[in-house]
Amino acid sequence: MDRRKKIRWKIVGCAIGLSATLTTLIVGAPSAASSPAVARGFSPAAVPGFSPTAVPGFSPAAALPDPRPLGAKVFQGWAFDTCQTPSLSTLRAWNSSKYRAVGVYYGGRGRACPNQPNLTVSWMRGTRDIGWRVLPIYVGSQSPCVRNTNKKHVTIGGKPTSQGREEGKDAVKRAKALAIKKRSALYLDMEAYDQTRTGCAKTTLSFIRGWCREVRSHGYFPGFYSSAESGVLHLEKAREAGKHHLPSVMWFARWSGKASLSGEPVLPKSAWHPHRRIHQYVGNVTEKHGGRTLHIDRNKVDAPVAIIG
Repeated sequence: MDRRKKIRWKIVGCAIGLSATLTTLIVGAPSAASSPAVARGFSPAAVPGFSPTAVPGFSPAAALPDPRPLGAKVFQGWAFDTCQTPSLSTLRAWNSSKYRAVGVYYGGRGRACPNQPNLTVSWMRGTRDIGWRVLPIYVGSQSPCVRNTNKKHVTIGGKPTSQGREEGKDAVKRAKALAIKKRSALYLDMEAYDQTRTGCAKTTLSFIRGWCREVRSHGYFPGFYSSAESGVLHLEKAREAGKHHLPSVMWFARWSGKASLSGEPVLPKSAWHPHRRIHQYVGNVTEKHGGRTLHIDRNKVDAPVAIIG
């Protein structure tokens, strides 16, 4: 081998070594199923853009790591979501409440409130500047067996995986347009559906996995919202079955009236943990703070939020 070839191979070898080192430091990706990282339950699926299929022996049913070292900004506290994005003046008035995070419906063809005049880059930055956090919610195509009759006109079509990926691209595009940076969480809203119907469940899961895979490939954390007894139970079964490309964060609706992040019956305490859960514990209520009234759902949060640029 001549000198130039030796130098070239040394450079290639160094690059490969550096890449492997960075992967270990940032992702924690083991090279084999027997690795201690896998044994401890580390999941590279938690890292936006990382493909778990690259790790031999990796099981999606393993416990997920803390998302903060992976770049997430985690909020712990109380949040509300409301159909129409409130004005900044309303959020300032609501500083007198316990809430410090707001869920906004920023995209998707299934939104009940598609027109959002307050939802602009200026609003996003203003919200950040007055100390509030944002949970971006994307209401895309819905399950073919969705229970809400108002959603039956926006159901998933005959190519669920590709449709999920296309809508995932749209979710990322719309997020970027609102100055939502990488390592933010984007939440897919899938309203309650009959997950006991095998064909419908398969179609729905294919769409969700396609959406999550696409969102993750662009450097965002894919989150998922649904009712505990339908979509959340369905995805927990998929997790236990070892399915890949599942959400990084779980937002479960169980209107029990009592907030409990760790007490959800359909979720083992090790699933979507730590700092990967939101509980919507009350829905469709009216609250008034600082002289401003809103119709909201109440949530307890320990999960990633938007990082606003």
